Amino acid sequence: MVRFSRVSVVLMVALTLSACGMLSGGKNKRPRAVDLAASKVTSIGVNSYLWQATLDTLSFAPLAQVDSSGGVIVTDWYANPSNPSDRVKLTVSILDRDLRADALRVAASRQVLENGQWVAAPVTAATVQRLEEIILTRARDLRRNAVAG
Repeated sequence: MVRFSRVSVVLMVALTLSACGMLSGGKNKRPRAVDLAASKVTSIGVNSYLWQATLDTLSFAPLAQVDSSGGVIVTDWYANPSNPSDRVKLTVSILDRDLRADALRVAASRQVLENGQWVAAPVTAATVQRLEEIILTRARDLRRNAVAG
């Protein structure tokens, strides 16, 4: 009878711990704050750091389309007031739920004003790459601040 009680207590403790993920070999362990911060996904469906960083970075231009569930932000045409004969339109797609460099895609269109008509002009790859770097740096800063504070 005493042996039965010890075995049942051990089984109960083991079941309780395995339900909490303590004995599962790490497969179901609770995520650490850093792990949660790396892939912080909210009700918007994409990585919230990339989303917020993109909105912050593109705040200079009017937004034409914002799809938080699909992770797409499209600006309207924007002309820098100091160079009104040159305008750009940007599309940023967030492709993953994790904060990773390959989870972000930026596409840019550029037009120049010639004889009263807007004409397509090339966008350098370095410009698009630089914009991606700015967004990723901002997203990492947001993540770092969330983990620290």
